[in-house]
Amino acid sequence: QVQLVESGGGLVQPGGSLRLSCAASGAIFMFNMDWYRQAPGKEREWVATITTIGRTQYDDNVKGRFTISRDNAKNTVYLQMNSLEPKDTAVYYCNVGRLNSWGQGTQVTVSS
Repeated sequence: QVQLVESGGGLVQPGGSLRLSCAASGAIFMFNMDWYRQAPGKEREWVATITTIGRTQYDDNVKGRFTISRDNAKNTVYLQMNSLEPKDTAVYYCNVGRLNSWGQGTQVTVSS
């Protein structure tokens, strides 16, 4: 099975940017990739998808601000987050092929 390690989170002011990375232990070229997030007291919610051929989809809450990308040679998927808002505060997780397997996530906190 593919192991996932998310990184790149941190504390940022509103309007700031972060780039999250998700490093996989094996090849990901044959899988659609997703980012999810989970805020305290809330269920995990879907954020973005990038397909095997590079097509992207976004939740309306992040559309126009976030960009998902992938580098199959590096077995890595990214989430570029711009114009961050306090409501973006959550633990962010990546996922491979919609399988029920998750890494530890990376904390994103947007606050003044």
